[in-house]
Amino acid sequence: MAVQAAVWGVLFPVGMVLGITRSRWHVPLQSAGFALTVAGYILGHSHGGRQFLPSVHGTFASILFIPILSQLVLGIYLKLHVHEMTIRPYAVRVHGVLGKSYPVLGWTQMLFGAITFRGYCRGGNLGQCLAHYIMGSGFIGYGIIMAIILVVGEDWVKRSGRSPEWWDSWVIMLWGIVNTFTEHRGSHWSAKDMQHTSLGVLWWTGGLLGIILSRKNRRSVVPAVIIILTGWAMSEHAQALMLSTKVHAAFGNTLMLAGLARIMEVCFVVPNHSSVPGDMSDSDHHSDRTVGGLVSESGKASAIQAFRHLPPFLLIAAGLLFMSATDEELDYVHNNEMDHVTYVLVMLSLAFIIYSFVLTLLHLYSTTGRNATKASSDTANAGEDEAKWYQRVPHVDAEPSSPQFVIGD
Repeated sequence: MAVQAAVWGVLFPVGMVLGITRSRWHVPLQSAGFALTVAGYILGHSHGGRQFLPSVHGTFASILFIPILSQLVLGIYLKLHVHEMTIRPYAVRVHGVLGKSYPVLGWTQMLFGAITFRGYCRGGNLGQCLAHYIMGSGFIGYGIIMAIILVVGEDWVKRSGRSPEWWDSWVIMLWGIVNTFTEHRGSHWSAKDMQHTSLGVLWWTGGLLGIILSRKNRRSVVPAVIIILTGWAMSEHAQALMLSTKVHAAFGNTLMLAGLARIMEVCFVVPNHSSVPGDMSDSDHHSDRTVGGLVSESGKASAIQAFRHLPPFLLIAAGLLFMSATDEELDYVHNNEMDHVTYVLVMLSLAFIIYSFVLTLLHLYSTTGRNATKASSDTANAGEDEAKWYQRVPHVDAEPSSPQFVIGD
């Protein structure tokens, strides 16, 4: 089980990144992952040890062989370099889509494995599991996408002509529409049904406003406000167990902090791709610094970049806390006499691990394969810039600080 988790949680995502950058290590890593997956599937069905009831984990394991075999066949076909002008371009696209789906497929299968291992989500608990795991995974995915845009995707955002909040608002609105009509079942409206349905209404109405305000590449705080309101609602979400109430409160507070950090980023932080105003970049005739003066701003830029990592990390942490707050999970924690502080700290530790791994993958993307040359060139240029340090110089029209004497006077 641990080997398969490492294959789908680490090996395949790394192989995916190396495939995007056209690294020579892509094929060996993916081949090793395929071999370990097949071996794990065979051993998992042939051993005589602990047996589990039929579950979605076993069913999905069989379904996973469809993308695995498809990508394997397409990879072999692409290595042949045939049908260059007809079939191959389409095969390249399908191969890429399948490869990029591996992290999502692996995450889903690992969730199914944990659920099956503990025997959760059976009978009347299925609805709660779906709500917590889907929404929690959504927050984690949101944080990962935000990290991708922050580290390597700002140029793409600029080329798209749409602000990040425009895309956020569309996702929030569509998810709100789904949530509005799926959270209530039966004829009786419980307090939780009303809370969940009202959250759906909040999301699609707020998402609609966000779309309108984010037109023409404008930034908007509406998605962040929706996150804050959702966090507030969850922090006041009363539960049967005090442990559950406190874990929900921790989730809500984390979500509110993520929304607040996002508002500060949108309102006060300028993205890296923003252009320099014309009156500052036309010439240096009215500058009080030489080239080296620009380097002195690097400390401020580093601080800004460090702050921008806060919203995606908090979203990932909030997603994990929400996924870990089902009644079955918290009953198990309560029966083992673990308090909410310990439990929340464990989840936050997992959030640190996940975000560290995400940043590692983004670093691999920036420094391997076809991006390796660009990365080394940027490093060399940065070294040259750092070597240039000059003192402040007076303005052109500055008055002499003391009387001027000419030799011979």
